[in-house]
This record gives sequence, structure tokens and C-alpha cells, in this order.
Amino acid sequence: MQSWEQCRPTKAVWLWSVVGAVVATVLLGFTAGGWTTGGSAKLMAEQAARDAKADLAATFCVERFVVSDEAAKHFAALKEASTWERDNLIEDGGWVTFAGIDDTIPSAADRCADQIAAMDELPMRQVEAPAQPSEG
Repeated sequence: MQSWEQCRPTKAVWLWSVVGAVVATVLLGFTAGGWTTGGSAKLMAEQAARDAKADLAATFCVERFVVSDEAAKHFAALKEASTWERDNLIEDGGWVTFAGIDDTIPSAADRCADQIAAMDELPMRQVEAPAQPSEG
């Protein structure tokens, strides 16, 4: 039996050991390690930007819906509508269109409709009193 001190691996054994370690590192890095390629990172960043834009537009849409003149009537109609019709109600109401933006924002109407439909009731509308001129 040979002891470890007497073990002398050949250059081929060293080479294939290093190649195996590199392959194992790359495989583990890209699968479990969370590494990504530049192209994948770019796609993920673009998707995150689209999602953030849709979330922001949906937030404004909900606010515009809640403060609209006939919010209670539209809220009842939205609650009665089927899931796939709700985004059309939002788009037809104009709550998801914004000044300066010509195109529709993808999935903003869906997200807005989902947020409104999740409400049990509309929040109370707060009306601010006009500012009083100061006497002086």
C-alpha cells in the first residue's frame, strides 16, 4: 500500500483534475449559484423595468378610479364583470391613459383592475377645503 507522501500524479491527472474542477464550478455557478450571462441579465433588467412601469401606472390608475365622479357605479360594474373583462372596463374608462404617453402600458390595466377588484369597498373620498386668505 502506498502512502500519500509517495503519490506522484502525472501531468495528465493534474490536467484532467483541473478541467473537472472548472467544469464543476461553472455548472454549479450557473445552476445553483445564481450566475447569469450578460444576455440573460439584460432580459431580466428589461422585464423588471416593464413590471415597474406597469406597477406605477396601475397605482395611478387606482387613484384616478377611486376619485372619479361615478366611482361607486364603476366599482359595482367592475366587481360584477368577469376577470377577463375587467381590463377592458379600465381601458374604456380612460384611467390607464396618461398625458404624454401615446401607447398603452402593457399589463397596467390588468394590474389596476386586480387591485380595484381586491378592495372590499372604495376608500372614503377626502375633499380638501379651499385655502382661506389670511387677514393682515
